[in-house]
Amino acid sequence: MSNKTKKETKKQAAAQPPYKLMSLRTGKLKDWSAGIPAVAKSIENLLKQKTLVRGGKALFKMNQFDGFDCPSCAWPDPDDERSPIAEYCENGAKALAEEATKKKITPLFFKENSVYELSQLSDYEIGHLGRISEPMYLPKNGTHYQPIRWEDAFTKIAEHLNKLESPDEAAFYTSGRTSNEASFVYQLFVREFGTNNLPDCANMCHETSGFTLSSITGTGKGSVTLNDFYDTDIVIIIGQNPGTNSPRMLSALKKGKDNGAKVIAINPLPEAGLLGFRDPQSIKGVLGKGTDIADLYLPVSINGDLALLKAIELLLLNFEKEHPGKVFDQDFIKNKTTGYEEFIKEIEDYNFDELASASGISGEIIQEAAEMLAYKNRIIVCWGMGVTQQPNGVEILREILNLLFLKGSIGKPGAGSCPVRGHSNVQGNRTMLINSRPSKAQLDKLEEVYGFNPPREHGHDVVDTVKAMHQGKVKVHFSMGGNFLSATPDTNYTAHAMRQLDLSVCVSTKLNRTHLIHGKEALILPTISRSEKDIVNGELQFITTENAMGVIESSKGMLEPVSKHLINETHIVCRMAKATLGTKSVIDWDRYMNSYDAIRDAIEKCIPGFDNYNQRIREKGRFYLPNSVREGNFQTKKYGNRVPFSITSLPENSLAADEYLMATVRTHDQFNTTIYGLDDRYRGVYNERRVIFMNKKDIEKGGFASGDKVDIYNYDDNIERIAPLFIIVEYPIPEKNTVTYFPEANVLVSIHNTVRGSNMPASKHVKIKIKKHNPDNL
Repeated sequence: MSNKTKKETKKQAAAQPPYKLMSLRTGKLKDWSAGIPAVAKSIENLLKQKTLVRGGKALFKMNQFDGFDCPSCAWPDPDDERSPIAEYCENGAKALAEEATKKKITPLFFKENSVYELSQLSDYEIGHLGRISEPMYLPKNGTHYQPIRWEDAFTKIAEHLNKLESPDEAAFYTSGRTSNEASFVYQLFVREFGTNNLPDCANMCHETSGFTLSSITGTGKGSVTLNDFYDTDIVIIIGQNPGTNSPRMLSALKKGKDNGAKVIAINPLPEAGLLGFRDPQSIKGVLGKGTDIADLYLPVSINGDLALLKAIELLLLNFEKEHPGKVFDQDFIKNKTTGYEEFIKEIEDYNFDELASASGISGEIIQEAAEMLAYKNRIIVCWGMGVTQQPNGVEILREILNLLFLKGSIGKPGAGSCPVRGHSNVQGNRTMLINSRPSKAQLDKLEEVYGFNPPREHGHDVVDTVKAMHQGKVKVHFSMGGNFLSATPDTNYTAHAMRQLDLSVCVSTKLNRTHLIHGKEALILPTISRSEKDIVNGELQFITTENAMGVIESSKGMLEPVSKHLINETHIVCRMAKATLGTKSVIDWDRYMNSYDAIRDAIEKCIPGFDNYNQRIREKGRFYLPNSVREGNFQTKKYGNRVPFSITSLPENSLAADEYLMATVRTHDQFNTTIYGLDDRYRGVYNERRVIFMNKKDIEKGGFASGDKVDIYNYDDNIERIAPLFIIVEYPIPEKNTVTYFPEANVLVSIHNTVRGSNMPASKHVKIKIKKHNPDNL
């Protein structure tokens, strides 16, 4: 093998974890979640991270009024009393255990382990090495990261940014863990520097939600509060798995069911959290049967959601014709909507049997769902990435809104829209103007307050950033948290794009694969975690975050930082700004470094809804942002105080005889790209991640058997993409549908396979072929 070939082989191997299998074990699928096993797992992870005392102490302060916000999901905390025992879920405990760990990665570790050697570890192994303790630098053609002083790191960043021919040759990514204060000064620096290239993690999870909601209702956020779940008639959960992705949602569903609510679950997989819940905070939950969650489960085929919604609407229309004014909210339709007649005409043209067939669900079950909805109007619809990551996700959400409009189920208590956001401050990032497509009003306000003219051209989102990096048009990439390589689609394409960069910079707490797939030069800037004390000028500071229902709350860490060399994200941004902009800047960065109150005062001036920010956040520790849709006030540019019914088209989902549709999901031992363990106990999978779930009939028709080793192929764009060495697991999933885990299967998601309108990766709709494993693919 030539030296060049060896070099390319090493590069390719570094892009993804080694293709190796563990010893797969399978067990019975669970029909309930949480309970004693969740409590045991929480303790087990503290032990694994050697932080039982340190981490255990912090658990009692997580999600408390005088504590810190969970670094995991964005599900809201109760408005009133909170449990002093366990106001967190299993995954929140896992996230805390990893950031409260006593294990540290020191400069000596990097000296002893090359980037290539580290790249041969799995993502799970990399994530369990510990916290990064000092800033590190990888020089051009270097093989090992080496320590660098903070001042020298900022000088290095400034040199690269200031030699760019245009500010648009840099991109600044943001993860959902970043605080409101850090996010605000981050976007402020980026815009004074001169670009709107602000891709963020929302571009990969709920951009479809914000895009659709803002265009239809005038507000890009959901309309419900947590209290609405406690007093509603029906909750529809579509394309979302609360048992794994937002477990504390199950407590809200239980409370609603105790008060008489019904739950309809729509998902290709029968998820444990959708079926049952054993509350670890109650005796009944620990010792008894627990609570049945779903009153009706609809096993929709991948991308059959739109057909299902139309089928339900057609049945509801028939009920309305039989009992005028009893099924549809005619007052709401008359006074608050437009386009009703055209919409009804379109629905009437559909054939129910054809819609049922396209959805993959029997007409009898759809009939049952429609009957449950017919005479109720306090309806909440929740959705996740099973909807937003479909190529027609915008149209699916428009149809969800159509259903809510027919029932008048929005802008009233116990009813409305609920996109279930992922990371804990991803919604806050957007509120803080982390947006590649800011509005004119937002930019005008920044100019009014600060006096500089921010760039007006729209910037790159995540997908466009990857393409621009690949083409050499973006030369510096700065990541404020996250694991960019593993989160993005088309892994090999993105890896090639990362390698074109002159400089890649990652603000991180732990090592991840993005540190190992880097630009010609690379920096790792370690920061304090949310649970650690943030002390500025001798005073303990607090930050703020926004949860998925628009509540701003304070968060104050209580652990000693794992290393004395860590600095907070706000200081990282301000010192980078000072080094880069120097005396040209019109902003007093030292003031923002020394006072989070000063940043909150600035936010109050620039962003609506933050009146008396510093006073209100101290008095109550939290407050709701204004939400006009919640109040039944729709402010759309085109229709004023009305919302439009949408005309949508059914997708064309035909497949060749040897093709399947694949959706990527996370395991229960995972949050986003962070791998806590190798089990997915709710789905009965243990000690393995390289699996593909298939229907029994598909396994037999394909000439396979459960347990077979296979390779998975995608041919979008006439390019052969291969994810080798997966194990078939038989699962109750609709025929011609398959499910794999990300990031392992991200290599199969084309960079061009995106959601129309929102430009998100369509990771829940990938056409694949499955073949017996070929060892030559390794």
